[in-house]
Amino acid sequence: MGQDESVCELEAAQGGRSDVFGNEDEHDIRYKTLSWQFVSALMIAEIVSNGMLTLPNAMAVVGIIPSVILTVFLGIFALWTAKLLIDFKHNHPEVHNMGDAGFIMFGPIGREVFSIGSIIFAIFAVGAVILSGQQALSVLSDNGLCATILLAIFSAATFVLSLPRTLAHLSWLGLLSASFIALCGLLAMVGAGANPVPGRIVVTTVPTNFYQAFLAITGPVFSYAGHFMFFVLISEMRRPQDAMKAACVLQGFATTFYAVFSVVVYAYIGSTVASPALFSLPPVWAKITFGVGMVNFLITGAIYAHTAAKLVFIRLFRGTQHVYTHTILGWTTWVSLCFASVGVAFVLASAVPIFPDLTGITASLFASWYTYGVAGFFWLYDAFHLKGGLDALKRRWFGTTLAVATVLAGAFICLAHYRLLARTNPARLLRDRESSVVYTQDERHRNSPRARHYYELPERMPGILRDATGIEDVEMVGAEGLLAGGLDKMVNESEGEEFEPWVEKCLEVGTDEDEYGWRMADHVVGIALKP
Repeated sequence: MGQDESVCELEAAQGGRSDVFGNEDEHDIRYKTLSWQFVSALMIAEIVSNGMLTLPNAMAVVGIIPSVILTVFLGIFALWTAKLLIDFKHNHPEVHNMGDAGFIMFGPIGREVFSIGSIIFAIFAVGAVILSGQQALSVLSDNGLCATILLAIFSAATFVLSLPRTLAHLSWLGLLSASFIALCGLLAMVGAGANPVPGRIVVTTVPTNFYQAFLAITGPVFSYAGHFMFFVLISEMRRPQDAMKAACVLQGFATTFYAVFSVVVYAYIGSTVASPALFSLPPVWAKITFGVGMVNFLITGAIYAHTAAKLVFIRLFRGTQHVYTHTILGWTTWVSLCFASVGVAFVLASAVPIFPDLTGITASLFASWYTYGVAGFFWLYDAFHLKGGLDALKRRWFGTTLAVATVLAGAFICLAHYRLLARTNPARLLRDRESSVVYTQDERHRNSPRARHYYELPERMPGILRDATGIEDVEMVGAEGLLAGGLDKMVNESEGEEFEPWVEKCLEVGTDEDEYGWRMADHVVGIALKP
């Protein structure tokens, strides 16, 4: 599980077992200035962002009790893996990022795999957040501007905020971001409570199959994803030994807030709650909450872009004056890397039709391991190399068992989620069923997080429709009920003759108007047989 020579090589590259930034007394740029309080704020800003907005929809699939139990369990599990990560950092102060950890455990190949994975995950996280920002701007502007222009505006602002060289300069923004996402959630709960959905369906448990249940729990699973940044954050702490305090604040806040938010919103909106949940609020409340949440989206995107740039920057200039001195080469490279991080994310989010699917794949491959599975390897490596080899693993059998279970849990989440994505791949469904699904979009409705990619060509459909056999032509129908209100479960379970009643239900959802007079569908879908 790694070579002692790998550790020696990494230490030699840094001049010993010191952290990456060393003694900063004579440095122009000082990194190690963060307190644990500000680190906890940055952690909350990074993790408690889009994650919470998907949880009420997950609750609608499995019910209140399983969802709350799962949310609390995963919060405790994430705290456990955070402790393993922090202990590994204390034992190996030279580690600055996941790539360094991979190098210690698995040698050069481990460094490249972990480093590339971290950069890819960070860039896709930037893309997901700027898409949320674009949706917020669309809501606030009543869709008055082109979606691509709004995305470009939000991307430019994200780039500017990512430019400071140290996380300390982003720490106050992190505190502001954490405050605003908490306020956004509070306002969403107030808005849902003030405007409950008449006749809503709220259940404690919902019978479901494995695939539907796992599809629902991916929200809670990945709502805690963010551990890949912890090494970077701890490396810039004034007292790294206080890192566990920050992790406890993060997980305590996130777990409590996730559980309360999902229960309250689901209780007042019911099974038709959208994902993100803000789209289930009346227009005025949607604007208020998106306006508040947009601050978090912006700062979170900047933190992710900053991290992606820093991973490459430290790899290029580690141990040189460009890291801690104001040099032309250092600043030119830094600005270019920040621009590239946001620029690549912008191109992916705006020009790649299957970007949401790619984001799901990156979450499966990297978030499942960085947040859960790889922490088990940290414990096993240190127990073996620092505590006495195989004898230590046998003596500490309980910790060994937990570490192995942690690795297996990460592998299960990764493989199960990847298989789920493959099972619901739209191109395969269309090919297998010989049906054609054509999506169009009303120009007035660009609020749905999925609507941007649910139009034009069938192969661009990231949805999960089954069989249109026997239906020659169906008028354009509203589909928010399908995508966010639970009808997607009916489609997954429908075969052949069971499909026609679902179409009638979809027509009903598409033509109904709620008490505010706005159509329930954020976009429309037409279904027809392939010629």
